Amino acid sequence: MSIVKYPTAVVHQNFHGVKDQHTNRGMRLEADLNDTNKYYRECDKALIYKKPTPVQVVRVDYPARNKAKIVEAYYKTPSTTDYNGIYKGRYIDFEAKETKNKAQFPIGIIHSHQIMHLKKVHKHGGIGFFVIRFSLRNETFLVDAPLLIDKIEHSSKSSIPYSWFQEHGHLIQEGYIPRLDYLKIVDLLYFKEDKT
Repeated sequence: MSIVKYPTAVVHQNFHGVKDQHTNRGMRLEADLNDTNKYYRECDKALIYKKPTPVQVVRVDYPARNKAKIVEAYYKTPSTTDYNGIYKGRYIDFEAKETKNKAQFPIGIIHSHQIMHLKKVHKHGGIGFFVIRFSLRNETFLVDAPLLIDKIEHSSKSSIPYSWFQEHGHLIQEGYIPRLDYLKIVDLLYFKEDKT
């Protein structure tokens, strides 16, 4: 069995410097987005992919010449955001986060390197946003990256109320195929098209 460890020198820290101890967050959201992106690719609507997590292999066992087995590896520097690709000739980059808190979104699950990356995406003319799911409400919002980053950077609190997402976010309608048709909102926000 392969062992993947986080090096003690690299600790993910959020925007406010608090250590993030959450693992496997957003796995259902990730599955929904992966299915949606696969549908977009198969329909030739967009090319958007989940970014791989960079891993450094440290030790490999060779029980036989053709049976190499990774037995120890470490996550390298933190990845930037979860997804990127191209849609209608524009670069798209976004981060997906999920919370079980019904009333608040904890700022601590967004990391400073993700904020800095999305700022650069915006600066260079790309489309950057967050997909935020309140899992106990079964609601998923798309929020423009500059808008949410500004809220985070000017907040003295450790969370953002759910009501803020109702007011400033765009509810992504869930369906069967595609599961989360977020490109309808991308069209509305970044290409100024109707929802039809």
